[in-house]
Amino acid sequence: MTAILVSALVGLVGTLLGTPLLIRFLQQRQYGQFIRQDGPEGHITKRGTPTMGGLIIIISTVLGYAVANLIETRVPRASGVLLLFLIVGLGLIGFMDDFAKIARQRSLGLKAWQKVVGQAVIGIVFAVAGLSFADRNGLTPASTAISFARDSNLDLAAGGMVLGVILFVIWANFLITAWSNAVNLADGLDGLAAGSSAMVFAAYTLIGVWQSNQSCLHAHPDVVATMCYETRDPRDLAMIAAGLMGACFGFLWWNASPAKIFMGDTGSLALGGAFAGLSILTRTEFLAVVIGGLFLAEVLSDVIQVLSFKTTGKRVFRMAPFHHHFELGGWSEVNVVIRFWIICGVCVVAGLGLFYAEYLVS
Repeated sequence: MTAILVSALVGLVGTLLGTPLLIRFLQQRQYGQFIRQDGPEGHITKRGTPTMGGLIIIISTVLGYAVANLIETRVPRASGVLLLFLIVGLGLIGFMDDFAKIARQRSLGLKAWQKVVGQAVIGIVFAVAGLSFADRNGLTPASTAISFARDSNLDLAAGGMVLGVILFVIWANFLITAWSNAVNLADGLDGLAAGSSAMVFAAYTLIGVWQSNQSCLHAHPDVVATMCYETRDPRDLAMIAAGLMGACFGFLWWNASPAKIFMGDTGSLALGGAFAGLSILTRTEFLAVVIGGLFLAEVLSDVIQVLSFKTTGKRVFRMAPFHHHFELGGWSEVNVVIRFWIICGVCVVAGLGLFYAEYLVS
């Protein structure tokens, strides 16, 4: 438990103290955000606000995990290293996207296919490695079985291991791309993505702690498999989730309205990837749909808007993603963010409730 608290504290302090230094660095080089011309008029004043703040979130999270391991003189486990690889890899893609926007002096960065290819490369490496590195009990970081709160009987490898690996790589890449883009869409108002992500990662910190305490590896021989969790390295996953939670809370101090800095795609893609990675490695792939309900709603609003406009020529929302719908309807930005935080909190609590309920009835 000490390592988890240390990781959270280092993540929090890292962004609280490191973000103003990053702000000054970015301001000196005029690395500012460019705003969509068709967006809400109030957002025009945000033009030039430093972006790429996700750098400090990533650095603080990695530092938190490293310091926590050093304090307890333990070696990082495979699941932790894999999750950090996913976070840093997607953060790098986001950084290139943000830098391209600055270099071109436009609100458009990398081309869509470039981002998809980059995400696919990182996702494929993560997925293949996730099915490798078995521990002495034969447990790998990831599993070919589809999961809700633990692995189900629906196994992608039922038709053969080779086919199972291919299907899992496709499934994992779908989750990584979907969740990273979902958080990216939610990052449209000051503090919305950072505050929501902090709550989501708090949930995964608790899930990781619970899975660690109820691990099948340390359970009494008489305990049935449904009363424990076959998850490799849940403690490491809890440490990283705690580091992310702390880093998001610290960053929120500077990102809350009026934002002094934006996380940019550097942060949103990394946080979305972290969410997807945690859902895969903790065997909670479909539970994540409930925990990340706010992010899912943002994606669905965008999909509904596009489909409606292409099929009927009419828009369902004033503007998508739908947090802008409420802004254009007269809600202040702060009201939208706070109410969306409440929605996110309800989703997180519901997800944790379902996670615990599954344990009780199993």
